[in-house]
Amino acid sequence: MKLSTESYKGVRDFYPEDKFIQNYIFKKLRETVERFGYLEYDASILESAELYKAKSGEEIVNEQTYTFTDRGDREVTLRPEMTPTIARMIAAREKELTFPLRWYSIPNLFRYEKPQRGRLREHWQLNIDLFGVDSVDADAEVISVAHAILRNLGAQDDQFVVKINSRRIINAMYDHFELTFDERQKTSKLIDKKSKISVESYLASLSLVISETKATELDRILSSSERLITFLGENNPHTQEIVNLIEQLASRGITNVEFSPTLMRGFDYYTGVVFELFDNHPENNRSLFGGGRYDDLLDIFGARKIPAVGFGMGDVTAKDFLEVHGLLPKYTSSAEVHICTLSASERPTAQTLADTLRKDSINTSIDLSNKKIGDQLKYASKQSIPYVIIIGEDEVKSGIFSIKNLASGEEQKLKVEEIVALLKPPVQAHA
Repeated sequence: MKLSTESYKGVRDFYPEDKFIQNYIFKKLRETVERFGYLEYDASILESAELYKAKSGEEIVNEQTYTFTDRGDREVTLRPEMTPTIARMIAAREKELTFPLRWYSIPNLFRYEKPQRGRLREHWQLNIDLFGVDSVDADAEVISVAHAILRNLGAQDDQFVVKINSRRIINAMYDHFELTFDERQKTSKLIDKKSKISVESYLASLSLVISETKATELDRILSSSERLITFLGENNPHTQEIVNLIEQLASRGITNVEFSPTLMRGFDYYTGVVFELFDNHPENNRSLFGGGRYDDLLDIFGARKIPAVGFGMGDVTAKDFLEVHGLLPKYTSSAEVHICTLSASERPTAQTLADTLRKDSINTSIDLSNKKIGDQLKYASKQSIPYVIIIGEDEVKSGIFSIKNLASGEEQKLKVEEIVALLKPPVQAHA
């Protein structure tokens, strides 16, 4: 039987050009979060299914996880998200750790859902978490990191907006309507989906969860931030928290912020401020990534309560954002120079030169094909290698080599040490 060359539905193959873009995104993510003092951690992609049953929400567990029984009759899940994992890790060593903790990771995640733009069955996701600070200062820092990431990727403030809300505000509204726990859960899920379904369908579904009267009034209150603030009262501590947060962000130069009463976030574990960053581009007008506060996440492990806030940013939505805004990097090979030879007899000299350049941290490839010199140059051009060195009998005898910049066409004859000086990466000075 002839096997298909197609990959599993909803996952990606990363050819060098694709991996180049992903590595670029990861580099920018690490650069940004480490400027804020966050430390990288990691864990296995396998977790006990019980972890997600306890905290991720029914939709994630029942419909979207890859869960199986292993040979030891244990129910195991390929992690669909990272927050429960970091909670488990911190609960395991919370007496040994020094708080506050600033941690980040870029894990591989798996969800069984319908593949569509910005959403696949497998992706990588930056997660950052700040544990141990029970104030709006932590929420402001984490949102500042999210904002800084998009700016470091080349975005301007008018290209995206930071939408914020608070689960505490929503819970206060639920208290007013005297909703039960089950009604709150179902209502939150519907509010979270409001922008994706028609108004009629939304109100009809909401009326089945609570009463039609309550559904109409709740929708009216949520239809504007001014109505919601008036409903709760300007002196309400939860609305004051949002005002304080917006002011803190503005003091840091982050003004593309919007209070969005219907922003819910899908996970059950959020307890306070929630936020999402939205792309303003008409071809990609969607949530890019988001997060919020989850102060009770360690409860399921019997650990002491540790306040926490964080977010996740997927590599798929990041790439889509860069693509529609014309911010994708131009592909270049990892090789900085390609050595061509006129015949196989020059290859020992080419190998010696390559070894010398590599010792000086210059990425160097050698042609091993015995093709004509024109074909060797075409290869280097197609691979986006910036420089080529051509070695023939004269170069072997003289030790002086022709090096050509393929972009400019400029060609020079240089000794080995001069080639090193031309190509060697500059030494990074420490501030």
